[in-house]
Amino acid sequence: MDTRELDDLQLPYLETFSKAAELSSFTGAARALRVTQASVSQRVQTLEKLLSKPLFKRQGGRVLLTDAGRKLYDYAQRILDLHRQARREITGLETPAGGELCLAASSIPGEHFLPALLSKFGQTHPHIRVRAAVSDSMDVMTQVERGEVSLGLVGRRIDSTHLEFRYLASDHMVLVVPAGHALSSRKKVSVKQLLQHPFILREAGSGLRHWFEKSLDKAGYALADLRVGLELGSNEAIKEAVLRGAGVAILSTFAVQKELWAGQLHALEVSNLKSDREMFIVRDRRRVLPLPARLFLLFLETHPIVQAP
Repeated sequence: MDTRELDDLQLPYLETFSKAAELSSFTGAARALRVTQASVSQRVQTLEKLLSKPLFKRQGGRVLLTDAGRKLYDYAQRILDLHRQARREITGLETPAGGELCLAASSIPGEHFLPALLSKFGQTHPHIRVRAAVSDSMDVMTQVERGEVSLGLVGRRIDSTHLEFRYLASDHMVLVVPAGHALSSRKKVSVKQLLQHPFILREAGSGLRHWFEKSLDKAGYALADLRVGLELGSNEAIKEAVLRGAGVAILSTFAVQKELWAGQLHALEVSNLKSDREMFIVRDRRRVLPLPARLFLLFLETHPIVQAP
């Protein structure tokens, strides 16, 4: 193959290379582009031979970009964008953004932010398919690190060389008790008073549990000081247990707005606990973001989340 033939083939090869980089997978790129995996491998190898540099390294069953690959990806995006602009200017036809947006979210952002956000995002980008899963914060971060999703929405952050956290929203935490409870006439209690009542706790791994443990520690207490009667894996389950009189719980105001307005639950501040926490959107900086994920990040910048009253 001579140089002129290689020049003719650079653009489709850059598209294949970009897709493999975004999905961290030759198999995934082949599926997305509707070609064989052998074709993807061959095209990447041709680019590597042309540039005399390895563009990918294998890690944990995935392919990650080398430093040379990262540099090429940035240029590839500019070239492909110019290609789209040229076609639009000449034909007058706009090519809508497509592809799949893969997300994972912990309970509060997954149950209370995503439905409205994705509805508005879908109106702006109707050709982007969205796949979203809801679990606890630690599981979400694991999915991001494994490359199973592009972005995660979480209620905590951790020290990590790979993960990058961006502020998403603030969350206000309150003690909730059912109507008619001994504390339902009060506006505030202390941790010491809280210890006198059966407590319902979120499972380990959740952002809420992590925040609560840290807040207790700063106040000079520990989970072992509480009368924990139940440990449940979702805010909805905890809320239902509180309504049925099984105990009291700390929950986000996002999770209990309807019940507070209806008078079914009563919210109290805990005087010596920090009541606010931050939520984040997390990505793995080792991986490049596909166009749908980049568009979703831009969308979040113009659609800030308002804290529950």
